[in-house]
Amino acid sequence: MATRRLSRRQILGMAVGASGLALSGRLAAFAEALKPTPGEILGPFYPVIKRVDQGADLTVIAGKPGRAAGEVIHVMGRVLNVEGQPVRGARVELWQANAQGRYTHASDKNPAPLDPNFEGFAVQTTDAEGRYRFKTIKPGAYPALGNWMRPPHLHFDVTGKVNRLVTQMYFPGESLNDTDLLLQKLRANKEGAIAKVLPPTADVEPDSRLVVWDIVLDKG
Repeated sequence: MATRRLSRRQILGMAVGASGLALSGRLAAFAEALKPTPGEILGPFYPVIKRVDQGADLTVIAGKPGRAAGEVIHVMGRVLNVEGQPVRGARVELWQANAQGRYTHASDKNPAPLDPNFEGFAVQTTDAEGRYRFKTIKPGAYPALGNWMRPPHLHFDVTGKVNRLVTQMYFPGESLNDTDLLLQKLRANKEGAIAKVLPPTADVEPDSRLVVWDIVLDKG
């Protein structure tokens, strides 16, 4: 059987085609990279006092028989890097206002009542799959400056192996999202700050909600 001889032009064409495929593959991989979660300000109500015995359940306080007022939510997700790899052992701090929009903080002058069964802070370390999970209540909206009303949101401070991210998580479908000065500043990656809210599973309270939100760090 005769051996086919390729011309120089054919060989160059094959090389260009192969390099083009490789380049297309690299571009596709780049396009599929996750966008880092946008950072936001720490805010004036970062907790001054943090209870060392506070677990992942913010709806109860050790030694008190009551439960925090408001809609129970289970906030969960993973901490990942932009390549989609889980960040194991990341420290995840969460703090928030109560169901009336009031923080347990001396600087909060909101006249809304405090909740004696809610302190609004917890911390966790992600597992081997980068997962975190908190049980808490949905925070209320509250007045900021002038006519600016802040929509319900949760604050996060996430420390990975390389990166630290201070950010805020928002709830979908909130009318105040459209006029919130901080959320609107995010522009290109505004969607990355908004969680998904899902119906409860059989292992949680039937009137609660699952709030799912992945946190993406640049390097992890």
